[in-house]
Amino acid sequence: MEDNKKNQIVWDADENKPEISQALREALRQIRDPEIGMDLIQLGLIRNVTITDDRVKIIMILTTPYCPYAPILLESARKKAEEVSGTTTEITYGSEVWDQSMMEDGSAISWGLF
Repeated sequence: MEDNKKNQIVWDADENKPEISQALREALRQIRDPEIGMDLIQLGLIRNVTITDDRVKIIMILTTPYCPYAPILLESARKKAEEVSGTTTEITYGSEVWDQSMMEDGSAISWGLF
């Protein structure tokens, strides 16, 4: 049951800014991990988003700590969030270790992981 909770990500922004939160989800789906070919949302890499009047704060992890695409993925997410929100965005590298159970429902199965 614990694994099922991992892939049901609820961002802080869902509570106070649901419209922007949903727009961010859709925009971040445009950014794909070049090696895996899946987007940031499918992979469950965006762990939380907090939106205030002057800033968007995103906690993001990577599929591996030594991801060669880390700088471009983090910067692409930041830029995309700023485009959508119209405000400064700060990306923090989260402390969680990624695993396949963090993927959106069904993504791991269709990818052949389970």
